[in-house]
This record gives sequence, C-alpha cells and structure tokens, in this order.
Amino acid sequence: MKKVLATGAAAVITAAGVGLAAAPAQAASAIQIYRVYYDSPGKDTRSNASLNGEWVQLINKTRTARQLKGYRLHDKTGYTYTFGSFTLKGRATVKIHTGRGHNTATHRYWGRRAYVWNNTGDTATLRYPGGTTADSCSWGSTGDSKYC
Repeated sequence: MKKVLATGAAAVITAAGVGLAAAPAQAASAIQIYRVYYDSPGKDTRSNASLNGEWVQLINKTRTARQLKGYRLHDKTGYTYTFGSFTLKGRATVKIHTGRGHNTATHRYWGRRAYVWNNTGDTATLRYPGGTTADSCSWGSTGDSKYC
C-alpha cells in the first residue's frame, strides 16, 4: 500500500474540495546580470580608468549564442546603455564599462565621462528590445560590488 503525503495548504485545499490552477512560472532570462561593480577602486577622480572600474557584467546562461541588439541596461535615474549589434556566446560573460574604450567580445564601453552607478544604492535593470524587464539587481550603501 502506497502512502501519499500532503502538506499544509495542499491538504486543506484537497480536503475542502477546492481546486486551484497554478500560474505558470516565469522563465528566467537567458541573459542575466551576474555582477555589478558600482564603486570603482580608489578615489572617484572621473578619470577614464576610474570610470572603467565601474561596470556591470552580464552572463548568457545558455549554451546558445544570443544577439543583444536593442537590449538596454539602465540605472534608477534613467542613464541607458543600448546594445548595438553584439552577439554574446553561450555560457559567456561581457562587462559593460562606464567609460571609454575599444569594444571586444568580453568588454563593452558606454563612453560616459561621469559615473552611472550610485555607491549609496541603485538598481541595474536589463530590458529586452521590446521594453520588458529581462533582469535587475539592486544594492545598498555597503561594499563596492554585488553578485546578483
């Protein structure tokens, strides 16, 4: 004889004869925010090296390369980095640096001359080309980076 174990609300719902349709779980985005380095090392001098010490790292969680054209990364204030034609390989990461530099397969550059990510707390949001949220990561006023 097999015994079926029911727990908490499921047992009460079954006993009451009430059925609930479960809402489908929202699938995690293939492209996610992996880490944000919001407080660049050293003094905030606004030098290009200091600006590039501030970055957001994205990861492709799948084995399939993904085209990121039109994806947007922004902070609470609305400063926005929009990807041009760029393919992120499967299981790979890319860092989006605040300052200027030469774009590669693993490093992209925003080209700003001022900081984006607030050291006292902020939220990085990644949006699909259509505008819906793919992922977000928030932090407070402690530390210098956050794994999301």
